[in-house]
Amino acid sequence: MLLHLTNILSSDELEQAKSLLGGDAPWRDGRSSAGGQALAQKQNHQLSQDSEAARQLQALVLAALNRDPLFLSAALPKKIFNPLFNRYHGESNFYGPHIDGAVLHSKATQQWVRTDISCTLFLSDPADYDGGELVIRDAQGTQRIKLPAGHLILYPGTTVHQVTPVTRGERIASFFWIESLVRSDEQRRLLFDMDEHLGRLRQTLGEAHASVVGLTGTYHNLLRLWADT
Repeated sequence: MLLHLTNILSSDELEQAKSLLGGDAPWRDGRSSAGGQALAQKQNHQLSQDSEAARQLQALVLAALNRDPLFLSAALPKKIFNPLFNRYHGESNFYGPHIDGAVLHSKATQQWVRTDISCTLFLSDPADYDGGELVIRDAQGTQRIKLPAGHLILYPGTTVHQVTPVTRGERIASFFWIESLVRSDEQRRLLFDMDEHLGRLRQTLGEAHASVVGLTGTYHNLLRLWADT
């Protein structure tokens, strides 16, 4: 499931993020965190995970995610890999086709995280750079994604994806992975669709209506059946 979530960060939070990522922010060669396949494909910069800027930004992004009901409904997060931050510009301007590693180790939490869902949170305005599209190949074909600053794209960790060369300006984003309570992308999609329809029924019929009570029970029974806690 590909899902575009809007305005994950407020305008004030975006300004705070841009301030922390500008000036003397500790960028380093992104290949330092790449695996074998990605090493040959990755040409970008990545914010040092050990920096104070990274810690403040991680807290900012995680707080925004945890208050967004659509994100929580779609991802059903069990673990969130600590958000990382990258920059594409100049000669370090692309990330070729690759699939993310299946299980990654978080330095921040010392947890191993299964990468059921990959996420990119755009922090640069599309008008500020040329190129830099996130290209995802899935069952529906090739998706080319370039979102406004503060918007987020969720997509299955199993997909081949890339970032096309940035030919003007710079593209800055946060990226991270989610281990979901529900491993199957198909099952997560069904639960998300059901939750969306239930929300509309609650608005129309009210929380106490028999159909709403019954379908809410069905949702939780399915989640109980499929969830891995």
